[in-house]
Amino acid sequence: MTACFDRDGNRVEPEGVCPAYDTGSVWPTFSLVKPAIDNTRVDMSPYGQSVFADAVDAIQAVDLCYDAMMSEIDNGKMRVFLSDVMFDTERDGKGGRVSIPFGKADCTVFRKVMSTEDTIHEFAPTLRTEAQARAFRVALQTLGDLCGFGINYFDLENVGYVKTATEVSADNSALMKNIRRHEHALEGAIAGICSALLAGERGLGVELPDEGGIRVTFDDSIITDTTAEKRQDMDEVAAGLIQGWEYRSKWYGEDEATARSVAGGSAGAGSR
Repeated sequence: MTACFDRDGNRVEPEGVCPAYDTGSVWPTFSLVKPAIDNTRVDMSPYGQSVFADAVDAIQAVDLCYDAMMSEIDNGKMRVFLSDVMFDTERDGKGGRVSIPFGKADCTVFRKVMSTEDTIHEFAPTLRTEAQARAFRVALQTLGDLCGFGINYFDLENVGYVKTATEVSADNSALMKNIRRHEHALEGAIAGICSALLAGERGLGVELPDEGGIRVTFDDSIITDTTAEKRQDMDEVAAGLIQGWEYRSKWYGEDEATARSVAGGSAGAGSR
């Protein structure tokens, strides 16, 4: 079914748009994929919003702090004041002589008019970059927190060394919880599309077996130590704490009946 609306929310039927089409599939041939967060912009909307939607102020704060820090560095350049005697002169076309400037774009060298003392004088302003860097870091941490990534996601410090997957999970607990929420919301969409794809293939005459219940197994090996978890589960299978079919069901995505049939003659698949 296709429904079209104008800017005022009124139902319209534009020319060339098919209002209904029979796909021949019991499964929807599309899926709504959206972040697993509430839509705070439009009440009761079936559509989602960006994870950055509630962090616009934080993004502006990051931009402001960055611009302030860069402006501080640019404006804090060393200034050199030179006496008149250090400049060459040239005729100005009116019979007089004027000093030759270093260039209009130069903002570090200045001429001391009518001065012969202190031929060269340097002035270096005190930079406040350390305080501004702290403000910039707070803005980045706030941005990460409001986006659901955790305060360490955009942090500039505490990086630069190798971490284990366990350390990553411990330092990014908010991010891990957020990932799980998004995976839970995405699983149904992926399974529905797969079912629709198989149904479409059958409609084209391709002989495919029934897919049964589709499960989605997400690989978080970058964040979690999958190898270590598998090794731990294998040790528990060998110790008789879990069944071999439970291991296959968890790591190979097999349903219980298939996992039991395959693991029935495998080592470590004894009954408790």
